[in-house]
Amino acid sequence: MKTLYVSDLDGTLLRSDQKTSEYTNETINALVKDGMLFSYATARSWHTAHKVTDGLTAAFPLIVYNGAFIRDNASGKLLAENFFEKADAVRLVAELTESGVRPIVYAFVEGEEKFSYQKDIINAPTRDFVFSRAGDSRDHPVSDREELTAGEIFYIVCIDEPEKLLPFFERCRELYHCVYQRDIYSGEQWLEIMPKEASKSHAIIQLKTLLGCDRLVVFGDGINDLDMFHIADEAYAVENAVPELKAAATAVIGSNDEDGVAKWLRANWQVSRRIGAAKGKLKVSGDFDRWEKEIEAMFDGEY
Repeated sequence: MKTLYVSDLDGTLLRSDQKTSEYTNETINALVKDGMLFSYATARSWHTAHKVTDGLTAAFPLIVYNGAFIRDNASGKLLAENFFEKADAVRLVAELTESGVRPIVYAFVEGEEKFSYQKDIINAPTRDFVFSRAGDSRDHPVSDREELTAGEIFYIVCIDEPEKLLPFFERCRELYHCVYQRDIYSGEQWLEIMPKEASKSHAIIQLKTLLGCDRLVVFGDGINDLDMFHIADEAYAVENAVPELKAAATAVIGSNDEDGVAKWLRANWQVSRRIGAAKGKLKVSGDFDRWEKEIEAMFDGEY
């Protein structure tokens, strides 16, 4: 029996200082080397996720931008991608800006990943977000809406007051994959809009099928983790999770600041490994080079 283990990042695998602990890094690196099929799924980009998990050096695929992309942990190579239809994205950005919402638009512009915003009219929380990314190679201030919608668009973020964002969430939630929640660090209201196919659950199903896994175990803390909880065989909420996620969980484990995920994985892995090995079905250490090549070959062929 093969199990895929997937954790959310912020508030789950990351401690409150927005870093993975030395204990978590050492535990996951060792378990992956021992044969565990592990991934994390996050709303972050590969760039920012890689910075806060720099101690995780093991080879595994990452689900980023809430499922818009699957990327290789080490190289950042794109393994799967989901983009908006261009006309849909242009129309959506027009509706947002005409209503006074100042979106940040993520796209590949001339082959390079960028986040664009109209620099002269952004609001205060959006400006704070931009300042927090100072020096980021993706930073792409623009002058007008035409520049704002350049390239292949895959992710739109709005940071504003709830009364401005909630109507768009209600209107867009059936057409696109939308996440409406407060940021756990700044407390600001966010609305994230992605292509319908871009979700943590969709990307996890892709990985589960690709790797031939029989079971799925997930970990999370927020509302945007509910979709992957619904498809999992076992779903664990960290102690600091929102009540809605705890209600949907198999059980509640230690908090993010207590390394709850890593401790659960360490405690349960050896049992799972022994059962799987006894049945002759679990790939163990030595297979990771082959696994990485299989991921690249299969995604290159199908996506």
